[in-house]
Order: sequence, then C-alpha cells, then structure tokens
Amino acid sequence: MTALDLSSPVAVVGTGTMGQGIAQVALVAGHPVRLYDAAPGRARAAADAIVARLDRLVEKERLTGADRDAARDRLRPAESLGDLAECALVVEAVLERLDVKQELFRELEGIVGEDCLLATNTSSLSVTAIGGALANPGRFVGLHFFNPAPLLPLVEVVSGFATDVTSATRAYETARAWGKTPVACADTPGFIVNRIARPFYAEAFAVYEAQGADPATIDAVLRECGGFRMGAFELTDLIGQDVNESVTHSVWESFFQDVRFTPSLAQRRLVESGRLGRKTGHGWYDYADGAGGGRPEPHTAEPGRTPAHVVAEGDLGPASELLALIREAGIQVREEDEDHGTRLVLPSGGQLALADGQTSVEFRDVVYFDLALDYRRATRIALSASQDTSPQTLAEATGLFQALGKDVSVIGDVPGMIVARTVARIVDLAHDAVAKGVATEEDIDTAMRLGVNYPLGPFEWSRRLGRNWAYALLDDLHLRDPSGRYAPSLALYRHAYASDKRQGGSS
Repeated sequence: MTALDLSSPVAVVGTGTMGQGIAQVALVAGHPVRLYDAAPGRARAAADAIVARLDRLVEKERLTGADRDAARDRLRPAESLGDLAECALVVEAVLERLDVKQELFRELEGIVGEDCLLATNTSSLSVTAIGGALANPGRFVGLHFFNPAPLLPLVEVVSGFATDVTSATRAYETARAWGKTPVACADTPGFIVNRIARPFYAEAFAVYEAQGADPATIDAVLRECGGFRMGAFELTDLIGQDVNESVTHSVWESFFQDVRFTPSLAQRRLVESGRLGRKTGHGWYDYADGAGGGRPEPHTAEPGRTPAHVVAEGDLGPASELLALIREAGIQVREEDEDHGTRLVLPSGGQLALADGQTSVEFRDVVYFDLALDYRRATRIALSASQDTSPQTLAEATGLFQALGKDVSVIGDVPGMIVARTVARIVDLAHDAVAKGVATEEDIDTAMRLGVNYPLGPFEWSRRLGRNWAYALLDDLHLRDPSGRYAPSLALYRHAYASDKRQGGSS
C-alpha cells in the first residue's frame, strides 16, 4: 500500500494551532487541502494565517514564490462537512473530548467515500474508542503530529484495535511522503512518547518533593550532566503545567492508576495556584520579566580539595572513562581488582561510587556521583552525601571533579540521584513497551530522539550502560521504596537475566 497520490485532496477538521500546522504540511507536500471548522469564519481565518506563514517562508528563502502561489491555489476553506466528500484523507484536530470526536467521525463516515482514510491527531484519547463509534473502524487510524507540526519531524501512526493493516500502512507511507519520520505503534495510553517520557518529569519532581534539590539545580544536572536539551522544570513551564499534568493524569488513569505513572502532588499544587508556566508569567520559575531572567542559579559547590591520588577498585562500568580524565588532570590513579565493589577510594579513605539506587547513609563515608551521558563533555556533576559523610571526604570528592573542569552540585541523600534514576526508568518503560507489542526498539528510539529531543534513545542508552545496569539500579530503588514505582518490569528482568545466563552466572 503506497502513499496517497498528490492529486488526492486532504481535509483538516479543526483549525487551531495543530490543525493549521497539519494543513500546512499536507499543502507544502503538494496536496489540495480543505479546511473546516464548526465556528463560522475560523476556516477562512486559518487559511489566511497559513498563507501568511508561507509568505514568511518565501522571505526566508525556504520556499519559492512559485511554490507559495501554487500552494495558495490548492488551499480552500470548506463551508460545511459536506464539502469534504471528495477527500481521500480527513485528519481531525478538534477538542480532546471523546464524545465530540466520535460524533464528528460518525457524521464524516456518511459523507466521504468508502476508501477515504479517517485519522485523528489525538494525543491522549484512545484511537480504538474513537473508532469504535464507526461502522467501518478498519479505515480509522491515529496520526499524532507534534507541535509545531511543520517543524517537528515525528508522527506517531497509531493502530487502533480494529484498524486495518492497509489503512495503517497507507497513513505511514503518506506521512513519510510528506517529509515526516513516522513510527508505528499500537493504541496504548500515551502511545510511545507520552508513555515513555513520564519518568523524565516524574523523577525530577520526586527529587524536589523529597527536598533532594531545588528545580534550578535539578534542571542544570539534567542538561549539563545528563545531556538533555532542557530540564524537567523548565520544559514543563514551556509546555504549560496544566497541559503536562493533564497528559500525566490521563496516562495514569488509562493504566488503572498504575503507581509507575502517579502524578506529582507538587505539580498539582502549582496548577491549582494558577502558575502554569510561561503563558501565565510564573510556573516553577518566574517569567515576570518576559524571559525567565530572574531564574535562580543552580547550587554549585565552593572549591574543594583536589586529591593527590585515587585508588580505583573494580570496574567503574558506565563511568570507566573517568579514569582517563583523572589521569589527564595530573592525579595519580592506582587500579586494583576487587570483587566486592566498583568505586574510587580517596586519600582520606572515603569512597566515591556511581549512583546505584542505594543511599549514602547505608555505608560508611561514601559519596555517590550521578550518571553522565558523556563524562568528558559533561560540564556539571551531581554528588550525593548523607549527614554522616565526613566533610573531608565530600571536599575531596568535590575537588576531584572540579579538577576535571566540572561544576559540582551537592544534593541530598537521594537514591539513584537525578540522571541515573531517570534514565533507568525510561529504559525500563521502553523494554516493557516492546514486550507488550507497543512498538519496535528502533521506532521507540526514533520517537524519543525526535519527539522529545532525548540525546539517546532508551535502547541506545541500554546498550551503552550494559544489559543489567537499569535492572540493578531499579531493584535497589525498589528495596528502598517498595510502593511498586521502581519495581523493574518483567521485560527488563528477562533482559538482565539473559545476559547473566550467557555469562554463566545467576540472576
């Protein structure tokens, strides 16, 4: 099944931001486009707005004047749904209410031809439930574009329970012909991106609620250590706290209040206070000056004591590249093979260990350091210490990373710290999604890189960190918080166990 022919008219119903964006994508690809909105005059206004954006593309030399003129001639507002009768594809982008969408598609089904593909751009409702109102749900599919649709490449092509393979394939190939990067997924709460991205927000909020660190520090660690484009607090301020919380709540409810998706009480209070982010001038941060210039600085430690030497006991695993950096900084490194641990011993006798889901208070004089996407390129490292950690050990740990050119943020005694627990949970949800037939590993990695700009896809992270890294960290966290929030999925357990079995070990 191939993409729709460019001569086939495409209709967009609903002319808000998403509807206009989708219409522009189809229009620039070469289709005749029909715009319909139930509110009088809105389709005409939307058409004018799209043409104005095309004019700006011409000014920026991203579109020729001739192509702009041809696209303008192919764009036409529709006075009624009946004007969409000849369309080969209708994409809906109306209010996120199940009853509204069902009623719209029931009406469309009696207007368009039998071979017309019907699609919803819903981000939070069940494609199966919307299509369940149709006499022929086999031609109904989800086409979830990301905002702004003309710029972001990802499209989630969602098959409902009754969607025909031919319909999903045609939708997939059409999105690809439009210059997008489609990924195929089953109809599951949150689809791919909004399902697997929940821990990015949830774990940042959890660290904040536990008074482990303030928002500015957590965001800085996620960016400067974890390699994420934005931190969770600044990103939700950009998205809108009400919008982000609504998606989280929808996924949580759709999974029958699964504890892994539990919404944040702190975010709930923020929404209740009317502090919704940039659009209201205040969210986690203050935007009264228009750009968030009053945002507090992240916690950065004062200069510590640079150790003259360290002893590396065991294999540091994902942090092994630190040894080269330490040597380059002129600090002597002595390596010892040890079966009982993987850590750096400081001159004072205190120890440095990569975050593993345990707490500093459980061990004598241990400082944990967070996972980094790339320790060489990272500009900030988080350290975690308890009230029992000696000041000398913390000072030496701080000085060591400062000698490597890193800013250091000291947070509370938070098991799994910030980046490590976030990445482990993302990896876990990704393995669980594949095991349940939501999408392939490749499509999940593509979706998370393109949909939310993650530096690596979950499976790229999993391969880099080692087969049992995420499982071991979550298992440790689960022992300390047996609510079920951190319980590793069966899929992740199987992944880790298979690795141990091949090596002749046990789980």
